[in-house]
Amino acid sequence: MPPPPSPAAFALRPLSLADWGLLVLLSLLWGGSFFFIAIAVTELPPLVIVASRVLIAALALHLVLRIGGERLPTTGAAIGAFALMGVFNNAIPFTLLVWGQSHIASGLAAILNATTPLFTVLVAHFATTDERLTLGRIAGVLVGFSGVVAMIGPGALAGVEADVLAELACLGAALCYGFATVFGRRFRRLGLSPVQTATGQLTASTLIMVPVALVFAAPWTLPVPSPAAIGSVVALALASTAFAYIVFFRILARSGATSISLVTFMVPVSAMLLGTLVLGERLAPEHFLGIALIGVGLALIDGRPLKRIAAAVGRRA
Repeated sequence: MPPPPSPAAFALRPLSLADWGLLVLLSLLWGGSFFFIAIAVTELPPLVIVASRVLIAALALHLVLRIGGERLPTTGAAIGAFALMGVFNNAIPFTLLVWGQSHIASGLAAILNATTPLFTVLVAHFATTDERLTLGRIAGVLVGFSGVVAMIGPGALAGVEADVLAELACLGAALCYGFATVFGRRFRRLGLSPVQTATGQLTASTLIMVPVALVFAAPWTLPVPSPAAIGSVVALALASTAFAYIVFFRILARSGATSISLVTFMVPVSAMLLGTLVLGERLAPEHFLGIALIGVGLALIDGRPLKRIAAAVGRRA
């Protein structure tokens, strides 16, 4: 029997150029989810959307597993981890966000969702030994969040007290993501691939959400949704869930919880850019300000740009 791996074997490293590319890709996939939800929620109840989302995504990933010759592990540790991630990374936050977005504007929902790094940094500080809270990370989170607010604009905050429960639901989802992101690091120690991890957690959340939707939403009593609503749910499941979680767990295993949480700052940016490139929308000055602030925040959290600047200044001195 080989000796257990040393802690150094699991040491997290800074984001590489490839990781940054994956982070941008993930922001595009998750940025589209707000658009898909906005269409689907006009015709379908939140529980039906969430149950359909995880069911379709789980089926797609089981097919990917079979094609790749992989299987889901059946150990107690793996099943328990899948169940916890299914609850805290899918079932609860998906339901809270979809319900919240049915009551508040998607822009405000995006701002509230962008608090995920705040929660992740705090949870990681107390729950891990290698992602401690630093002044740079705190400053980066605050600057990045201010960039999200500046980019979306103060208009999105109008009537912020009108639907307090919906706003709290979105914050609750962000808190769940913070816990799930830190907890999800253990899948690397279990020796599971990103596809196995994504499939396992989505299978667990499907086993939870499908019965809940059948009991409380009675989908067979609903009118047949339009092709646009059906297409949005399918795209939400395949692109913004199945494929996105493969990318998510790949980055998480390589660079850690704090790094992967940065994507929530990038989601509004990708949404704005998609609108510009696909829909022909124009970026306003506040959008450029927001993107700049988010870039500064990401640099502060990553830390390496500041170290390079400090080193260059030291050499010149």
